[in-house]
Amino acid sequence: MERIKNIVFDFGGVIVNFSREAAVKKFEEIGVANANDLLDAYHQKGAFLQVEDGTINAEEFRIILSELAGKELTYEQVKEGWLGFMLDVPQYRLEYLLELRKKYKLYILSNTNPYVMSWARSNDFTIAGRPLDDYFDKIYTSYELKAVKPGKTIFELMIKDADMLPGETLFVDDGPANIKMAKELGMMTFQPINGEDWRDDLTALLK
Repeated sequence: MERIKNIVFDFGGVIVNFSREAAVKKFEEIGVANANDLLDAYHQKGAFLQVEDGTINAEEFRIILSELAGKELTYEQVKEGWLGFMLDVPQYRLEYLLELRKKYKLYILSNTNPYVMSWARSNDFTIAGRPLDDYFDKIYTSYELKAVKPGKTIFELMIKDADMLPGETLFVDDGPANIKMAKELGMMTFQPINGEDWRDDLTALLK
């Protein structure tokens, strides 16, 4: 095995503990009755997919969601719905990432949207008052790259931009289909379970 130089992390379910059920509840509370049909833990549908693959922007999504809810929704209400996915940001994980950065290049590759990232990339992200960017060399998001996991395109765009070799890269994601694609591209993979403390397992893998 080649020496690992890069570690690519998923965001929801790996860095942040994640709940699809809580997000469905939040969207239902603001009037999106069929949120349960539209939201998925790994891959969205309808307008929820379009805002993640960059087909529509945050404002266009807000308008569509307002139509679904049958009333005008504010940006903040919609953002609150999306943030329903995010249960908590364990500070111990972030401290661990800072240690990893002393030896490896760290990246995020996430199916996400402008609403979630406006929070994650702000000082409100952690109790330490530091944005997600402080913990990573670069963040790659589906809506900015106009491609979603587990499709090959988003991986290839990241690999090219970061000038990384798949054989020197460890990919960490809780989604089975995403892990499968990373393996096909020649990356070493690790699939933690959402909510668990995966630090010891990851440290063991890197040895």
